[in-house]
Amino acid sequence: MSVGGAYNGDLKVRVRARAVDGAASAEVLRVVATAFGLSPSSATLVHGAHSRSKLIDLDGPEETLAAALRELLAKGEVPNLEER
Repeated sequence: MSVGGAYNGDLKVRVRARAVDGAASAEVLRVVATAFGLSPSSATLVHGAHSRSKLIDLDGPEETLAAALRELLAKGEVPNLEER
């Protein structure tokens, strides 16, 4: 699993879960929340439950989230998020 880098201006996220019964979407939420230093319950799927592209709402300080997003987009992949 990894988060980082950009694809067409969007944050790239890779997960191992298959897109069956919402497993991949749930893993995306968990991995993205972890990458932003948040608890998994701080991430909500707004759009894209059945799509490769997803819109996620993160509950946290806007300035902190914006800084983390800029860093993730600039750095590239952040691997091994399960260890965090």
